[in-house]
Amino acid sequence: MILLGIDPGTAVTGWGVIQVENQTHEALDFGAIRPARAMKLSDRYHVIFQAVKALIEKFSPEAIAIETQFTHKNMQSALKLAMCRGVVIVAAKDAGIPIFEYAPTKIKKAVTGRGSADKSQVKGMIRHLLHLSEDPTPEDAADALACAICHAHAARFSELITNEV
Repeated sequence: MILLGIDPGTAVTGWGVIQVENQTHEALDFGAIRPARAMKLSDRYHVIFQAVKALIEKFSPEAIAIETQFTHKNMQSALKLAMCRGVVIVAAKDAGIPIFEYAPTKIKKAVTGRGSADKSQVKGMIRHLLHLSEDPTPEDAADALACAICHAHAARFSELITNEV
């Protein structure tokens, strides 16, 4: 199973693609989408949309896992992040790929065992779980890989429950 994880953001949208076979995970690729800061916000959203579509075409994921937004104290930031998530969701739906959403604390808990883990702990566990030679960069890509792993665990659990019934 190939999964695409997305950590949305208007400045940096992290992405990570993993392949899951049995209970092993392999990083196929990861990186970040970085629209120019000088661009109008609507143009940034379009860049993110096009880049996610290109990732979908390149890797043909079976599912996309996206980090849900957390409540910002700044309403404008929350709205911008929600719009970014929206363009990712539309790209996935346009390609007919199911999308799964996970809270940051659930993602951290899935990879580190603690929902309050810091960025360095997440990066270190991603390096360990995916057998990478170094921590994935940027942090947004590490978060996206963590999101994909979180979904792999959730899908595996769901499969086990279904087979038990």
